[in-house]
Amino acid sequence: MVQHRGVGENHTGSGDIPTDKLRLTVPDAARVLGISPEAVRNRLSRGTLESVKEQGTVYVLIYRDMVRHTADIPIDRLGESDALISEMRGRIDSLERQLEQANERDRENRRIIAALTNRIPQLEAPSGPRESPETAAMEAPEHHPGGVQEGAQRPWWRKLIGG
Repeated sequence: MVQHRGVGENHTGSGDIPTDKLRLTVPDAARVLGISPEAVRNRLSRGTLESVKEQGTVYVLIYRDMVRHTADIPIDRLGESDALISEMRGRIDSLERQLEQANERDRENRRIIAALTNRIPQLEAPSGPRESPETAAMEAPEHHPGGVQEGAQRPWWRKLIGG
């Protein structure tokens, strides 16, 4: 038995739906109208939308031109939009996994850097003032016939040019 409910009417019909109307489930009607399923149910109860009940399922009857103007989604493309939504969800899942992997790499890199930083020995500051190469050359050690005094260093310029 098919019940047809229109604006202000409630009658049983033969199920003939005009070609200028679409027969959609409540969730589908909500999607193409851009409203919530509850808003569709409220409109049905107020009688501002038509419906047909077949075997316990309520189908909303919507004019085709209403769909194009309110949702900007032609009814023949609804399946495509579902596929697109599914594809986008897959991409989002993939990107979330990649982000989690990158975060894990960052945590591991920070752990390694902290461990290496703790292993670097502390450099001791020199006990006395640093000498410039010129000062070291002026204070050259005494000349001994056997060569440079033991423990003394040659000036940097002599090391460079030899002598």
